[in-house]
Amino acid sequence: MTTQKILREIKSYAILSIAALICSVGWAGFIIPSGIVAGGVTGLSSTFYFLWGWDVGITSLVINIVLILLAIRILGLSYGIKTIYCIILFSMLLTVLTGYFTEPVVRDIFMATLIGATIGGIGTAMLIINGGGTGGTEIIGMIITKYKNVSLGKLLLSFDVAIISSSYFIFHDIEKIMYGLITMAIFSYVLDLVLTGNKQSVQIFIISEKYEELAETILTLGNKGVTIIDSIGGYTKENRKILMVISKKRTSSVLFKIIKDIDQDAFVTMGNVSNVFGQGFDKIKA
Repeated sequence: MTTQKILREIKSYAILSIAALICSVGWAGFIIPSGIVAGGVTGLSSTFYFLWGWDVGITSLVINIVLILLAIRILGLSYGIKTIYCIILFSMLLTVLTGYFTEPVVRDIFMATLIGATIGGIGTAMLIINGGGTGGTEIIGMIITKYKNVSLGKLLLSFDVAIISSSYFIFHDIEKIMYGLITMAIFSYVLDLVLTGNKQSVQIFIISEKYEELAETILTLGNKGVTIIDSIGGYTKENRKILMVISKKRTSSVLFKIIKDIDQDAFVTMGNVSNVFGQGFDKIKA
């Protein structure tokens, strides 16, 4: 392994560690001490904590280990080292932080729900983006869907609702159930927002007399692929060249700087696109 690869792995694990810390702070600092039962394995572990005082981190780790072993046996799944690292680290952090945060960071339960779910969603998204994860009930869903033709999304939603609803038997308080559902909704929204923002791409069409210079500069300086399309103007009936570029949205500003420097009068359109596959983007998954 080269030095560059080693440094890249160190950076990756450092980001995963920070993400696990962020996620655990959301749970241990806001959600759990507020008496909120949210979804997933961590939510289930919180239920046991409120019932019998079981350590949330250890319970979560044990459940995840059982689920992973079950998945490997039934589905033949091979969980990566990063995921296992994240599960162990997240569980350890939960154990430490739940002992430290005996009271929620903010007293208002709605603010605790909002902040905790947001922080937890951001941390989980960071884990997924960098190839990690915290395990969870999706493993059970995948096992069931192997034998039954049911929606995985609906199954996971059913699991989460069942776990959250169980809080009524602990607190006998419908408000706690609502806060749990709100936590799940905010968590899912933030998770999707961060993941979508990270993967969101744009399609840019450029019409310019200086298309050759633009194409060359975009290829070399912008480090983006360019497709040159032959076209005919509907009004002028003149032959024109259109440049088509697919780019990550977060790096599209580089392209606009190139266009502005070369041809300020260029006609440019940009639209959001999803499910971009190929070199530099996602791999096709069958």
